[in-house]
Amino acid sequence: MTISTVLNDHNKAEYPPMHTAEHLLNQTMVRLFGCPRSKNSHIERKKSKCDYFLDKEPDSLTVAAIEAKVNEEINKNHPVKEAFVLLNDVPAAVDLSKLPDDVSETIRLVYVGDYDVCACIGKHVANTAEIGVFSIISHDYEAGRWRVRWKVVDK
Repeated sequence: MTISTVLNDHNKAEYPPMHTAEHLLNQTMVRLFGCPRSKNSHIERKKSKCDYFLDKEPDSLTVAAIEAKVNEEINKNHPVKEAFVLLNDVPAAVDLSKLPDDVSETIRLVYVGDYDVCACIGKHVANTAEIGVFSIISHDYEAGRWRVRWKVVDK
């Protein structure tokens, strides 16, 4: 008997290296600041942006550390894998707050090595070695929202 997995429709066509880099950036922010993953993001081939809600603006040394940590994880050549799980079987550490109200019973978890896992329906690279170099272009801070603009370029 063959079982088919049905996921919610997806209306985006992400550029896999940028989208996978977003996973690494999100997990880096969670680990460094204890904040949630980006609440708002716009991921494009040329440049992308993510918003994080923080108590204070990161200084230039912290911004450099974020960039360095994301590149460190890219250079670890993490395999990127997926697993389909029932909603009731999702590990407690996975944030489900961005899922739609009509989420399907089965969801896809995307693992970036042992560094990150999250529910995601986007396109990804097979290995972080395919991402390139992560670079923070600019950032600003207003009313607790830190917006970071970034890109990835070929090595």
